Amino acid sequence: MLNNDTIAAIATASGVGGVGVIRVSGARVKDIAVQVLGELPPKRRATSKIFLNKSGDIVDSGLAIFFQGPYSYTGEDVLELQGHGGVAVLRMLLRACTDAGARVAQPGEFTQRAYLNNKLDLAQAESVADLIEASSEAAVLSANRSLSGEFSERVSLIRNELIEIRVFIEAAIDFSDEEIDFIETHQMETRMKRLSEKLVELRGVATQGNLLREGVKVVLAGEPNVGKSTLMNLLAEEDVSIVTEHEGTTRDLIQRRITIKGVPILLTDTAGLRLSSDPVEKIGIQRTISNLKEADIILELRTADSAANRFDYMTDIDENRKIAVVNKIDLLGDSGHSMVSGKNRPVYLSAKTGDGLGELKARLLEKAGVKMGDEAPFMARERHLNALRSAESHVDLALINIESIDLCAEDLRLGQNSLSEVTGEFVADDLLGEIFSSFCVGK
Repeated sequence: MLNNDTIAAIATASGVGGVGVIRVSGARVKDIAVQVLGELPPKRRATSKIFLNKSGDIVDSGLAIFFQGPYSYTGEDVLELQGHGGVAVLRMLLRACTDAGARVAQPGEFTQRAYLNNKLDLAQAESVADLIEASSEAAVLSANRSLSGEFSERVSLIRNELIEIRVFIEAAIDFSDEEIDFIETHQMETRMKRLSEKLVELRGVATQGNLLREGVKVVLAGEPNVGKSTLMNLLAEEDVSIVTEHEGTTRDLIQRRITIKGVPILLTDTAGLRLSSDPVEKIGIQRTISNLKEADIILELRTADSAANRFDYMTDIDENRKIAVVNKIDLLGDSGHSMVSGKNRPVYLSAKTGDGLGELKARLLEKAGVKMGDEAPFMARERHLNALRSAESHVDLALINIESIDLCAEDLRLGQNSLSEVTGEFVADDLLGEIFSSFCVGK
C-alpha cells in the first residue's frame, strides 16, 4: 500500500450532470461512512441514504455502496456515494468526506493503490486510463483486452518460457566440461529461436494497439490552391476549412480529429507554401514548415492540370513519411487516372467529387503501419513496445552467445527483466509516478 491515508475524490467528469459520484478508499472508510451517513451501509448493497456534513446539515441524498477490502477496486475498504451531479453539491460532499478524515486523492491514486495491492498489474492499470481516453470503438475494444489481462498473460507466458530456458542454461554453467552437449540435448537453441519469434509476433499485435492509442499525425501540404482545404473537408466530412478560389485563404493551422477504420488521426490543414511578402502569410508558412517536421505522414498535394508544381521545400524530409497526392483529376477527364503506375504511384483523386478517396485512406493506413489481421490488438504504450524490443534483442544476443555460456545466461536475465517491466514486476518508482500522474483524479 502507499500509506495509511484515506483518500476521496469526485469520480465523475467535471460539470453538471444527472448523477455525481464520490469515491472514498482507505482504512478510515468505516468511520467516514458513520459520520456522513449515520451508519455503515451493508456490504455490496446500494442503500438509499441522506448525506450529511460535519455540522449535521443535509448536503444531498442518494445511494451509498460499501465494498469491504480486499474485495474492492483498490483492495482497501471503499465507499461510493452516488448523488446529484451538480458542481457545488459534489464539492460540498467531498468536503464532508475530508472533514471526516479523508484527504483529496492525487491523479490516478485509486488505480495506483489497486496496482500496489495486486488487484491489477501495471499493464492493466495503464489500460484503465487508455479505456477512458479511447477515441474510437476499436480503441475501446483494444483497451478492454488489455484491462482483462490478455496482454499481460501473453507476456507472462513468454517470460515463463524464458525462465525455463534460463534454468537449463545456468545449470549448464555447473557442468562446464559438458555445457555444449547439455544445451544441445535440451534443444536450447531451437527454443530460443521460437521464443524470439513469439516476441516478434506479440510486438506486432501490440504495435497495432499503440496506433489505436497514439493515433497518427497527418499534415496536408502543398502550394496554394492545390485543394488542401477541400481535401480536409472531405476527410473530416464537414466544412472545417474555408474554401475559395483565391490563393492564400488558409493562413494558419486548422486541425480536426478523425478516424479511419478505428485508427485515430489528427488531420492538419496548412497554409500554402510559396515565397510571400505578406507578413501574416509568412507566419502561416513558417508554422506549416514546423508542423511538417512533427508529422507522422505528409500528404504532398499538387494538381493534375499543372506539371509545374514542385515540392522543393520538402526535399529535406524523409521520403518514407510522404504520400504524393495528385488532386483535381476531374479536370482531366478519363486521362486523369493513367499518369503513373506501380507500387509507389501517387494517389490520384478529386477532393471535389471524392473520386480516389478510398485509395487515399488505404494508403494512409498502410503508411501508418496498420495491419488488419485476424487477431484484435492489445492496447499498448510506447514503453511496452520498447520493453518487448529490448527482450527480443536480448534473446537474439543470447542465441549469438550460446557457446559463451555466461554471456548467454546474462542476456536471458536481461530479457526477463525487460518483460517484467511490462507488467510492473520490475519497474522504477519514478516511472510509476509518471504513469499514474497522467490519470484523471478519482480513478
